Amino acid sequence: MKALPNDIVLRPRFQLELPNEKETLLEAFEQAKKNPFLLKRIDDHVFIKFNKRHIHFWSPQLHLEINEIDAKNSKLYGLFGPNPTLWTFFMFLHFGVGTFFIIFGIWAYSYASLGRPYGLQMGIMIVMVILWFVLYAFGRMGKRKGKPQMHELYRFMMETLTD
Repeated sequence: MKALPNDIVLRPRFQLELPNEKETLLEAFEQAKKNPFLLKRIDDHVFIKFNKRHIHFWSPQLHLEINEIDAKNSKLYGLFGPNPTLWTFFMFLHFGVGTFFIIFGIWAYSYASLGRPYGLQMGIMIVMVILWFVLYAFGRMGKRKGKPQMHELYRFMMETLTD
């Protein structure tokens, strides 16, 4: 696994060059049935996640894409991430906070230009910045809680590739 440049990454990625044909690798994942993992293949993509009994709010999933380099070699691209629904909701919250920050910034600027008091708008902007930090901390906490399952997913992937 390629080392990541820093610890701030919320959705870690990695690449592996493998001395196998693409279809052989994809077939290996289709044949791999091991509890507590669920596998889904769509074309060159494989999604590995946990079954309902082992899943919690922060459970990660592993998205693999296997591309052909030449007739005997392949390249695997991996991406760890949360449930897509959770990720979309999290991004929605971030964009919402950003939008409100800009709206209140414009409102504060307008009031300042008119010589009116703008303390309320500045206070709400400060609350938005604090909320951004809270969302970031919440995401980091979730990543830390999902890290053991991330290692399980990676170990399962490597076992499947070496079998």
